Amino acid sequence: MVEPIKKELNMDFDDAVERVEKVLVDEGFVHMMTKHIDRVIMDKLGVAHYPRYTIILACGPELARAALDVSKNTGLLFPCSFAVYQDEDKVMVGHVSIMKIAPAMGLAPADKMAPVIEMTGNMVKAAWDKI
Repeated sequence: MVEPIKKELNMDFDDAVERVEKVLVDEGFVHMMTKHIDRVIMDKLGVAHYPRYTIILACGPELARAALDVSKNTGLLFPCSFAVYQDEDKVMVGHVSIMKIAPAMGLAPADKMAPVIEMTGNMVKAAWDKI
């Protein structure tokens, strides 16, 4: 099983979103989009209040290429995402490795994905430690 990583951030929600976006870019990811899922739920479903939940989508071009070179099916999981969300009175950030998920789902051979997983893990860890 592929386990997500998550931690509490001691800052305002909007500051946490900005922090994750900035750190990802500083660590070599391309910031593709930030989507406020809570707003979509409230607007489209007519929900008056929903806890804050924002997804930040990013791409590590070298990582994406390496994964696609192993199996084009890995692209079915792209892009890499980080979620900033409210959990009661806490602001949390979470992430799960799509590179680890690919072989777990049978989208790519585990042996050939191992170097990609290691490379991705190093890049994500560098960002994660600064978030």
